[in-house]
Amino acid sequence: MKRAPGRGWPSTVVGTVLLALMLFPVYWMVNASLQPTGTTLQGGRWFPVHPDLSGYATALRDQGRNLLTSLAVALGSVALSLGLAAPAAYALAQFRLRGTDAVLFGILITQMVPGIVVANALYGAYDHLGLLNSCLGLILADSTAGVPFAIIVMRSFMQSIPREIIEAARVDGAGGVRVFRSVVLPLSTNAVITAAVFTFLFTWSDFLFAVTLTTTQSVRPITLGIYQYLGAHTNQWNAIMATTVMASVPAAVLLVVAQRQVAAGATGGAVT
Repeated sequence: MKRAPGRGWPSTVVGTVLLALMLFPVYWMVNASLQPTGTTLQGGRWFPVHPDLSGYATALRDQGRNLLTSLAVALGSVALSLGLAAPAAYALAQFRLRGTDAVLFGILITQMVPGIVVANALYGAYDHLGLLNSCLGLILADSTAGVPFAIIVMRSFMQSIPREIIEAARVDGAGGVRVFRSVVLPLSTNAVITAAVFTFLFTWSDFLFAVTLTTTQSVRPITLGIYQYLGAHTNQWNAIMATTVMASVPAAVLLVVAQRQVAAGATGGAVT
């Protein structure tokens, strides 16, 4: 049945308007980052006719170390979360274990606990263990959100792997670890990448653990750096917006590069 001509234009208009509304903050952020100091909120132009890169120079000078800290913490959290979640997801998906449903329910419950509760509990423990103001402490804290999410995503995907493939590998003499490393993980690449991307995004954008578990300038993620940039009398809005632009680039690039794997990994276990 052919669609009547012109029937789809209202949806196109609505979609275009919604897209413009969602992208407007991004446009304004980039525009403000290219304005001279002190002109962003008063007299700022809609388009940077004469772009000023002084905001980026200030941001790199003041926040460059914080960007590297966030990158180190995010990558560390991804590595730790996947290292713990991948074998756990494989066991929950392929092995017939007692209490599997209870474990999965517990994992879901951990996702419902408010972050401030976890952060306050970790602060007391970190104070005794000497993990405050450390990258290791932030990696462990951020992994409390990354591990459960990664288990849920990868288990759903690993359940869709035919048992015949795993049994064939075992018949050929492969042990449990070899099957997991050489068969299950390569088949679950999309799910692993999906879990890695979202864990990176969780950690990269984390503010709660950063503000709770860091009290000095020695270790300061970029989210906390941006927050401490703000003030009632600040006139460096171009530097603030330049910092937000630079903080947005890694996440945006990661999503663009891995969009196909993320789409496949998010829906791979939906139908079994």
